[in-house]
This record gives sequence, structure tokens and C-alpha cells, in this order.
Amino acid sequence: MYNHCISPFSRLLHDFQAFPMTAVEQLMSQALQLAENGLLSSAPNPAVGCVIVKDGQVIGSGFTQPPGGNHAEIQALQDAAAKGHDVRGATVYVTLEPCSHFGRTPPCADALVLAGVAKVVAAIGDPNPLVAGQGMARLQAAGIAVESGVLAAQARELNIGFFTRMQTGKPWVRLKVAASLDGKTALHNGQSQWITSQAARDDGHMWRARAGAILTGIGTVKEDNPQLTVRTVPPILRQPLRVIVDSKLSISPDAKILAGGGNLIFSATADANKQALLEQQGAEVVVLSNADGKVDLPQVILELGKRQVNELHVEAGSKLNASLIREHCVDELLVYLAPSILGDGRGMFSLPALENLDHKLSLKFHEIKQVGEDLRILARFR
Repeated sequence: MYNHCISPFSRLLHDFQAFPMTAVEQLMSQALQLAENGLLSSAPNPAVGCVIVKDGQVIGSGFTQPPGGNHAEIQALQDAAAKGHDVRGATVYVTLEPCSHFGRTPPCADALVLAGVAKVVAAIGDPNPLVAGQGMARLQAAGIAVESGVLAAQARELNIGFFTRMQTGKPWVRLKVAASLDGKTALHNGQSQWITSQAARDDGHMWRARAGAILTGIGTVKEDNPQLTVRTVPPILRQPLRVIVDSKLSISPDAKILAGGGNLIFSATADANKQALLEQQGAEVVVLSNADGKVDLPQVILELGKRQVNELHVEAGSKLNASLIREHCVDELLVYLAPSILGDGRGMFSLPALENLDHKLSLKFHEIKQVGEDLRILARFR
């Protein structure tokens, strides 16, 4: 089961459940909880949950399997069959509109029609242009009653990266920083291990795990030599793509982040010799430069969207953090604040000083939670 402690979705669902729920909402809530099981493995597909109900009893349930595996509806149908239940005339509760197109697997809408279910209740429509209402329309045309909009906000939150990519072509970008109460991410000499507690660091790895890619800059690579892998969570089926912004291709072939290959390096410089050396390490180099001779960060985000990254997790230094924010590439800040004061040191963002408060960047607190000794703050740009 996906760790509820780290999910803002779980908090949203928990807050909703503080109010009386209808029977339909309770069943959809079960489906949403099932969907969480796929958060670390379903990408680039959305994490979807499904329950099948007949005569007031749940007779089948399932959630999205890793790419190429069954979608939630098929899992639930197979679960019901394995238990000896007949799904004809049943009601299906699913957290996303059943798909209507052939991808790695056949359309779920067709499977539900063939199964003979009587009704399908979807939390929210599928934003994928290949579906976008066609799944529900196909069900309705086959004589199946349909309903949607049950716990829609919770369903969208669960798959916020998938919705963002389908609607904008870009991943949901979450920028993570760990700092003291006075906003310092390291001492003046660069020492930063460790400002936050082990619990907060473990929590950060869970956020890495649910992302399709982790992005950092060459400054962090040279100074910290990080691996940027997921390590302190239960075994996962995939490691996120590791992405490095390196304008001059100055990364060392011995950098830990290159171990194992499969990296993506964005550069502003075309250097055939350096590129060949990095490709021998299993890395891919993409040149995307802007007018200033730097890596074109908005184009980086778009490129990652084309590569089906739903959620991009950023762990970088103050300069790249600031550049991403300045170029409107960040959707959400994930900030861990430790109960300590470091004094003069390095800050979160190297942004220029303001002369007028009217020019401040405004965010909205989405969630505040204590994790171990520290506070975890999720703040979204308006």
C-alpha cells in the first residue's frame, strides 16, 4: 500500500471523510484508496482504482498495474471472476473514465460492455484526448447507465501530474528543498548533511519514487556528487529518470549520478567529443539553448512532457531553483523546515532583491504536516 503519510491526496481524502458521505461516495473512496497502490508503479499511466458492487456487496476490486499490465477495471473484473462472482448487472465504481482506445492494452470500456455490467460511476473524465468522454459515450451507447463527478477533486489530485501533462503537454513540476527555520539550505562552507531528520529524508525519497524524473543541476552534481536514486522506501519497480542541466557539458564521467546509465543531460553546448564520452556512460545528451547561451528551461519541461513524464521532482541548488521559478517552470514547492537556526549560510533561491512588495511571488499553502521533527510544506504558485 502506498504510504499515506506522504500523500497530500490522502490528506484531502481524509479531510473530506470528516463529513458525512453518501453510499456512492464511500464506494468511490474505496476505489481512490485502491488507486494509491499504483502511484509508484503505474506511470506514465494514471493510478486508477476500481470496485465492482452487486446486491450491496463489493464483489471485485483492483488498481492499475505497471505499464503493459491490466488497468484497474480489468483487474477488478478478474478479481470478481476468481471469487466466483457474476458481474452481470453490477455497478462499477472507477476513479477515472474507462479508456476507449487501444494502447498497450485493449479498451476497458469494451471489456465492461462485454462483461454486462449495468452501471459505471466514474470520479472524473479522462483528460487524454484519445478518451476525453468517449469512454463514457461508448458505455452509454451500449445501454450502460453512466455517472461521473463523484469525488472528482480527489481523483484529479491523485493524478495531478497526468492531468497536467494531458492538458498542457508539461509535467507537474515539484521543487523540493530542505532548510532551517531561517531558510538556510547549507552553511556558508556548503555543509548541509543533515539539516532535516531521517524521517523527512525518507519522506523525500517517497516523493522521488512517485516522480517520473528527478532533475538537478551541474552545480549540485559537482558539489554533492549525489546518486539521486530512490533508496529508503520499499522496493520499487522502476527508478525515475535522472536529468541533469549542464550548459557546458562539464560533468565528470565518474559522477555518481551517471552510474547505471539511462540519464538525460540537457546542455546549451554541442560538443561531439564530450557527448560521445557521456553516451558511452549510457547517458543521452540533448542540446536546448536559449538566447543567453544557457539551457532553455521551459523547453526542457516540454521535452520531458513529450517523454511522458507526469511528475518532475527537482532537487537542485539555489541558482537553478531560482531560474526555474523565474521562468515559470515550477508548479509546487515541497519544503522541509527543520526546527533549527543556521545563521549566515546558503538560501533556497538565488533571486534578486525586490524594491517593492507588490512584486513578490505569491503562493498558496496546499498542505502543512509534521514529519518526524520537521515540517513539510506544500505550497503552490497561484
